[in-house]
Amino acid sequence: MARRFGGKYSPDGSANVGTPSATRARVTVDPVGGRANLMFLPPVVLLATTLVGGAASLTLGLAGAGALALGAWLLREGLRAEAAFAERKVARRPALPRKILAGGVTGIGTALAVAAHQSGLSEIVAPVLFGLCGGALHIAAFGIDPLKSKGMEGIDTFQQDRVARVVDEAEKTLAEMSDAIARAGDRKAEARLARFQDTARTLIRTVEEDPRDLTAARKYLSVYLRGARDATVKFADIYARTGDTGARDDYLALLEDLEQNFAARTEKSLLDDRSDLTVEIDVLRERLSREGVRLK
Repeated sequence: MARRFGGKYSPDGSANVGTPSATRARVTVDPVGGRANLMFLPPVVLLATTLVGGAASLTLGLAGAGALALGAWLLREGLRAEAAFAERKVARRPALPRKILAGGVTGIGTALAVAAHQSGLSEIVAPVLFGLCGGALHIAAFGIDPLKSKGMEGIDTFQQDRVARVVDEAEKTLAEMSDAIARAGDRKAEARLARFQDTARTLIRTVEEDPRDLTAARKYLSVYLRGARDATVKFADIYARTGDTGARDDYLALLEDLEQNFAARTEKSLLDDRSDLTVEIDVLRERLSREGVRLK
């Protein structure tokens, strides 16, 4: 039977061999694939082929390369926004349709590229046709942005906006913690922080799905997370200079306490939601009973 590797020099050296970790760190995969990265190649090729083509060709080439590069950048951002949208159960559609804009800008860049390689500027039919084909092929290859919000039925939009602000700030704080712990250069501390971040993100997703939990969870997602970030920054600075194992032990103990508190807050939110559902069911049964409808 396969066993988990562990030992003195593993990231979690205190774990016994054969004993799985209680929480598995989340593996984040960049949604931008090789196809999207290849979209940065056409601007380079266009610049290289129009540098010696005269003033008109160079001008159109520069404009086309800029449009193609902008389209590639918009595509990358659109793919990341789409991945974040798909990851969440409750999410608003992206405010800026980056993938659709990327297709349009790529079409414009394609038209300019064709015009840059024409002998004269009087012919506009070919560049327009090539531009339309380029934009259409771009959208066919990468798709469009989500055009509808999901899981927003029956949710107060004002409350959801408040949740979005708190969640964005919490995610920013978690990212700052990851940047800070990298300076310490300690794999065990990095792995332990990653497990705490998973627990914190579970609470974030719970609040996103039910904005009514914001009041109770706001202290955790703002005060406690900022305190954990400040502690992470101080630990990373101290450990990078001195390698003090005592400071690391204190920091790991702090993360353990924080994780337990965040997990308890999440569990309480779920229990409260279940209690609310039970009350709603009981009220509905009572109303149906008064109407003469009997449920088995």
